[in-house]
Amino acid sequence: MGVMDMVRAVSRWTGVIGLGVLFVVGGLGAGVSGPSALGQGKTMLVMPPAPLLPQHFGGWQMEGSASADAASAASAGAAGDEAAILKEYGLARTSATTYSSAGGAKGAGRVEVKALEFGDATGAAGAFTYLEKAGMRAPGAGRRLGSGAAVGDKEVLFWVGDTVVEANAAAGRAAEMAELTELAGAMPKIGGPKGAAPLLPTMVPAKGLEPGSLKYALGPAGYAAMGGVLPAAMLGWDKSAEAATASYAVTGGRRGVLTLLLYPTPQIAGDRGRAITAMLNELPKEQREAFGTLALRREGPLLLVATGGFSKDEATRMVEGIHLPLQLSWDKKMPPQFHAEVQKTYSLLTSIAVFCGVGMAAAVILGLFLGGGRAAIRVLQGKPAATEPEFLHLDLRGRSAPIHREEPGG
Repeated sequence: MGVMDMVRAVSRWTGVIGLGVLFVVGGLGAGVSGPSALGQGKTMLVMPPAPLLPQHFGGWQMEGSASADAASAASAGAAGDEAAILKEYGLARTSATTYSSAGGAKGAGRVEVKALEFGDATGAAGAFTYLEKAGMRAPGAGRRLGSGAAVGDKEVLFWVGDTVVEANAAAGRAAEMAELTELAGAMPKIGGPKGAAPLLPTMVPAKGLEPGSLKYALGPAGYAAMGGVLPAAMLGWDKSAEAATASYAVTGGRRGVLTLLLYPTPQIAGDRGRAITAMLNELPKEQREAFGTLALRREGPLLLVATGGFSKDEATRMVEGIHLPLQLSWDKKMPPQFHAEVQKTYSLLTSIAVFCGVGMAAAVILGLFLGGGRAAIRVLQGKPAATEPEFLHLDLRGRSAPIHREEPGG
């Protein structure tokens, strides 16, 4: 076999091998990209949410595992109106389990715990006021449990972040407050705007407030279920209204009700205020008297209504004593207008003075340079540096000079 034949054979086998590799690579590429092109090969990794309840806290250990998290109020034991109310607060999921504590000086005990997670802290705060039962009281002085808590004989209710927790003793013994504090610290955390507590409940005056009477509603079902005195349908819930109601014991054993309504804009609040006033004026005398003393005031997007057993002066003081807190912040220091004008004038005068100074210095330097240079040139020419200037002049004194004639050939 000649050299040329060997070269042709090698070239032929190289082409065959390259073509085979091309088909293999192309097949693999089609196998990988084909399903993706058809939308069948995409894989999405979804991380499950953190468990609502921890395996243990303090001296308590979970029995078995928590029930599967649910996304409806019905699975949390709610039904009918309660399901609709929890839906208004934005219930996202629930979890329930039983913890046990065995041995030790405290003895054995079991506590049933149920956690309800909402979309944000606003929903959790409202659900807490709804689930708080009559007769429950705030924890003792120096005992803080979550963002808010209420204690009964065998149960504890508190909320932290966007979660409400109910702890109910199953055998006559509830978890110690310090241990429940550890449970509150183990709940999932939430930050940002969703973790901000609602403003409206904090504006309710504490003086004379009946324990457990503060209720916070985000919809008509919750407002009506928690004893709202105004018609729920006319409060503008479709415009993101918020409502807080509270009862006060006033002189003579009477009971007054304070209602705070917060709207996104002052225009909406003014419209609702006029609608409430018109509705009350159109009621028959008997129904209007059922509201008792009425005082209504609007401050920006906030609407305040006092009804019930308040006297006229008490109702007026109640609605006049509440003000919407305003916070003003700036990204940078903003001087007063007068100070700004003075600063501008000072800068202008300073610039003028600097410009005049620089001009004077330049004139002096230029004069020294030109005058010194001229004197140096005269010295180099052998002349004195400073002399009187020489002028060309015409003699116009009027004297006639003799005329000299030129002689021919002379």
